[in-house]
Amino acid sequence: MHEEMSPAMRRRLKTLGDDIRTARRKRRISQADLASRIGVSTGTVKRLEAGDPGVAIGTLAMALLAYGKIDRLVNLLPEEADDIGLWIDRENLPQRIRKRKRDREVALF
Repeated sequence: MHEEMSPAMRRRLKTLGDDIRTARRKRRISQADLASRIGVSTGTVKRLEAGDPGVAIGTLAMALLAYGKIDRLVNLLPEEADDIGLWIDRENLPQRIRKRKRDREVALF
């Protein structure tokens, strides 16, 4: 599965891993200490920092939580910034709006 990943995606994951490593080092946290805080092995932290695509998203979330940056994960793709999703919603709007039969009966009274 990971063999199919584009070189551009691999570079982005590597950059993400480098950023996670830099954040850890700025905080003067060892890999072993981070691993203990987020409940994984030191090897998993090393893989996360290497940008390994096989690391679980939960591990990334726990690392962000440990850094006090979990809001970054939540705001990756907010609904209001999803241009394609908004376009699809607009395309799926009904062409005509008809009153339902029940609504017409209520309007008579």
